[in-house]
Parts: sequence; structure tokens; C-alpha cells
Amino acid sequence: MNILVLGSGGREHALAWAIMQNPKCDRLICAPGNAGMEAIAECADLDITDGSAVVAFCEEVAVDFVIIGPEAPLAAGVADRLRAAGILCFGPSAAAARLEASKAFTKEICDAVAAPTAAWARFEDVDAARRYIADTGIPLVIKADGLAAGKGVVIPETLDIALDAVKTIFSNYGDAGETVVIEEFMEGEEASFFVLVDGETCLPIGTAQDHKRVGEGDAGPNTGGMGAYSPAPVLTDAIARQAMDEIIRPTMAEMARRGAPYQGVLYAGLMIRDGRARLVEYNVRFGDPECQVLMMRLGAQALDLMLACAEGRLHEARVTWADDHALTVVLAAQGYPGAYVRGSVIEGVGSCPEDSAHMVFHAGTARENGALVAAGGRVLNVTARGASLQEARDRAYAMVDRIDWPEGFCRRDIGWRALR
Repeated sequence: MNILVLGSGGREHALAWAIMQNPKCDRLICAPGNAGMEAIAECADLDITDGSAVVAFCEEVAVDFVIIGPEAPLAAGVADRLRAAGILCFGPSAAAARLEASKAFTKEICDAVAAPTAAWARFEDVDAARRYIADTGIPLVIKADGLAAGKGVVIPETLDIALDAVKTIFSNYGDAGETVVIEEFMEGEEASFFVLVDGETCLPIGTAQDHKRVGEGDAGPNTGGMGAYSPAPVLTDAIARQAMDEIIRPTMAEMARRGAPYQGVLYAGLMIRDGRARLVEYNVRFGDPECQVLMMRLGAQALDLMLACAEGRLHEARVTWADDHALTVVLAAQGYPGAYVRGSVIEGVGSCPEDSAHMVFHAGTARENGALVAAGGRVLNVTARGASLQEARDRAYAMVDRIDWPEGFCRRDIGWRALR
């Protein structure tokens, strides 16, 4: 098969790495790709949010299967354009992608099916939102309704911060901030649950736990993710069954009832307390960096599972798990998630092992005059497998220590919740 992966981050590098291990893949193209993907696949300069351009490219190079990595092309309807052109595609329609593109929409779905989640209110007016916050008080959670690259969520520590956060979202987040959702603050431990859906069948494919805060001990502002591990011990089999029965299957049934059946990977962020899960949010694609640890554990079978999902054959599919663990550490540019400098040189990546238990996935990298340079905020995902989480962690940090990048930083406590 000729396969096209859309995206340029660590998630897409991990997908490409897993796909290349499967003999069904004859030719792999990544668009636009990054410096890491260039080493294992062809890379093409393509506007991945332009459905017409993506379809034309697929027809030109005879692509058989398209895997959409990030949320932006999904929300833009690229999957719809591909299917209309008769091109096999992994990823939900724009209508189904509203589960991520609009937090208020997801809350309405949860209300319709009585899925356990936080109490909430929506606002299109900054003054009304500020009055609500003043009356309600903290703790609470403030979210931009639309897509904000993982940074549109504020958990304010004071009332003044909460009032300022609402003003900032309405003023600075463009279309994503035209509506603000304010939620009850849910206590507990958060974990990620990944399920493939082909419109009818729902197949769980793994759990993970992300580290969203920039600082060790989960301090500082939220980021796109500073590290992750899989499986997540807090998300037990019993809790997974409850989440499937009370949250995910009812949501999928309601989406189908509304004429927007879901096809692709559904990522449910769950808050777990006292042995039960409540929904934090849905994402309509693999998480980043959770995808890196899932792909490290799934390997070549990831392509078979995505094909079964796209072809409506999930009822035939089975996930084969090794009794192992994976952990990834994000190396980010100094200053992230705030302002950071691009272009600093990274050395030592080539000295890291690359095999089924060790991999450095590139997120924000480029090549300049032969040198590997930082081209984003989150730059590298140093990932390892092991028979235990401790072994995976030790292997990952041993690779981190081989990388020479004074302008970068990482958290040194990834996996602390499971290892405490």
C-alpha cells in the first residue's frame, strides 16, 4: 500500500515508525513531516488543512490510505473530502470532529446521554462570564470552546486570575475564544483512554497518562504535554468498562443518531476518583505525547488496526499486548510554553539507540546546513519500552542524558504517579 500520514509532530513520527514496520506498507509519505520523519519516509510540502490539495496529491501519487494525525485538518473536513473522492481514510468527519472542536458541543452530548462529567455553563459575553465566576468562586476550570493547541484551558489559583483568564480568552484566542465554557473543578487523577470506532464497533486500544504541567511535581502552566507513559495503572479494567458503558458507547450512539457516526480514534480524557471515571474532554485523534508510548507498545499491528477501523471491520480486530510498559520524555525549548527561540543546534540524538525498545521521536525539528535544529516548542520525544515502568523510565532518561542541547529542558519526574 501507498500510505500518507498528515502531520509534522511527534505523534505523526510515532505513527510513521509503527507503520513502516508493517509489510503492508510499500511506500510511506509524510506531509509536511519533520527532520525525524525524513529519515524513514518521503516528505511532501502540503497544506494539510486544504482538502482539495490533499485529494489532488493523493490522486497524483496513487495514495491508497490516508492517516490524519492532528485535529486541525479533521475540523476542516479533510476526511470528508477524501471519502467523497473514494480515498480510504482514518479520521472522523468534520461533523464528528466537533467532539473536540467545540467543548460546548461535547457537553451537550454528555447531557443528552447522561454521561458523567463536570457541571458546566457556556458564555459568549465576557461580562456575563466574569459575573458568573464572581458569584461561583474558585476552584473552577475555564476553557476556550474551540481548538487552542492544548493551551486553551486555565485552572485559576485565585479569583483575580480567573477573571483575567476569561478576558484573555475572549480577547486573544480568535475563533476558538468566541465562546467560553466554565466547568466545575473535578478532583481525582486524570488518565487517557483510547478507543477505535468504525461507526458501529468500539475497540479499546490502550491507556496512558500524560503530564500536562510544565514543571516537576505538576507545577506551572499547562502545556501540550511534557511526557507520558502506558499503561496507566489508575485506569483499571473495571473503570475502563464503566467508561465504555456510561460514557463512550452512549456518546457514539448519540452521534450516530444525530447523523454524524464516528470513525477513527476517540481519545477520552477521564478524571478518576473513588473507582469511577468522569469525562474531562474528548479528542478526535491520538494524543501527543500519548501516541508515542502507544505506538511503541503496539508496533506494526497499529496499521492493521487503523485499516480495520477505516474499512468497517473492527468487529474482526483484536489487540495483542505484550506485558510491557513504555514511557516518553519531552525535550522542549527553554521558555516553552511561553516565548522560545528557534534554531538552536541539537547534538547527540544520533548516539541514542533505535530499536523496538528505544526511539527518539521528532516533534519540532528541522535540518539547517546539515545540523539538527529546534523548530518548535516541544522538540523531541525520548521514548523507551521495558518489562516494568521503572525499566522504561531508566532507559528513556539514559537516552535523554546522551543528548546535548543546552537550550532545551525536560521534566525529570515523568511517571511519578505510577512509581510513587
